[in-house]
Amino acid sequence: MDYKAATREMKADSYKMASLPAEVRDGALRAIAAALEKNKAEIFTANEADRAAGSALPAPILARLKFDEHKLADCIKGINDLIAMPDPLFQKQLIRELDDGLTLVRSSCPIGVIGVIFESRPDALVQISALCIKSGNSVILKGGSEAAKSNRTLFDVIYKAGIEAGLPEGFAMLVEDRAGVAELLSCHDSVDLIIPRGSNEFVQHIMSNTKIPVMGHADGICTIYVDKEAAVDKAARIIADAKEQYVSACNATEMLLVHKDIDKDALIEKVKANAEHDIKVNIDGEYKEYLDYEMSVREVSDVDEAIALINRNGSHHTDAIITENKKTAEHFMDMVDSAGVYHNCSTRFADGYRYGFGAEVGISTGKIHARGPVGLEGLVTYKYKLYGSDHIVGDYASGARSFNFKDL
Repeated sequence: MDYKAATREMKADSYKMASLPAEVRDGALRAIAAALEKNKAEIFTANEADRAAGSALPAPILARLKFDEHKLADCIKGINDLIAMPDPLFQKQLIRELDDGLTLVRSSCPIGVIGVIFESRPDALVQISALCIKSGNSVILKGGSEAAKSNRTLFDVIYKAGIEAGLPEGFAMLVEDRAGVAELLSCHDSVDLIIPRGSNEFVQHIMSNTKIPVMGHADGICTIYVDKEAAVDKAARIIADAKEQYVSACNATEMLLVHKDIDKDALIEKVKANAEHDIKVNIDGEYKEYLDYEMSVREVSDVDEAIALINRNGSHHTDAIITENKKTAEHFMDMVDSAGVYHNCSTRFADGYRYGFGAEVGISTGKIHARGPVGLEGLVTYKYKLYGSDHIVGDYASGARSFNFKDL
């Protein structure tokens, strides 16, 4: 496949996508939700084939790969939640009169063509497609090879329903070969943004091999700090959830920092008592993303040492403090340089759905444009529209006219 030519065609169609009224985009989402339900038997069969072929894969990856009635119900609910959300496009963010008859408007608009390279979760394909349709973007999808049959079946269902509902042909494209990724990364004239979801090495490879802006995160090394004024039973329950509720997620806690005045051995025993699985604990372990029932534990002298360790060794994803001292909590939350900073709750809340965003295309640990779970707001940008009536800059440069700058 000639991806350069295909992305150029998508770029042309992205302008059509950007101009579609909300009722067309929402209508396409309704059609897609209905089509997913109608074709679920075919989807499940494809997913079973992928899981059978990947039976030797690690358990966390197999868990991500599974697409069943529960995952389908979640996807359809996510689509319906998106439909109910306000249209993110054509929203006037600023209206300013520069002078009589000269009005500046800042209006929200789509980013354009977005390429998303994601891991072995077929449900991610549905979420990403739906978010891009709602936000008026065209999307290029590249999933993991272990989910190839599931992704192709889901894409075909979504694409057919979208076209029949009035979306342009270039609203979506599926890349199925590794060579296509390399070619996609060279399409900086027609692809506006790349969102990679994968290992640190993979994300760094993407960033180093493209001129296209990249948004996302590499590692998900999340930390919980248990302060000297923590309620230990509360801490144990939160830590158990943060570690094992979905162990292969990027927002699962990997590092536990414990204040020296807290009996860390007793705390670990309480965590294990709250957990449904056997959690391996590495005392004085390194900062790493386990994605398994395993975590590191270190002792720290105070909250400032915890903050320094997190800022130096963490991945700036999501970090939490457990304490009954609100002043200490605020200090931690102000000083930790992460996309999400939590007080007395599990890091597993770092999720677009749980934030009320409807869904997410991924988590961004960067600081430009979007940070944290990237939902609809992170998939739109804005343009300035200036409405005048025979206005020229020369009149203002000469002093014949002057600006009045009045927000309307």
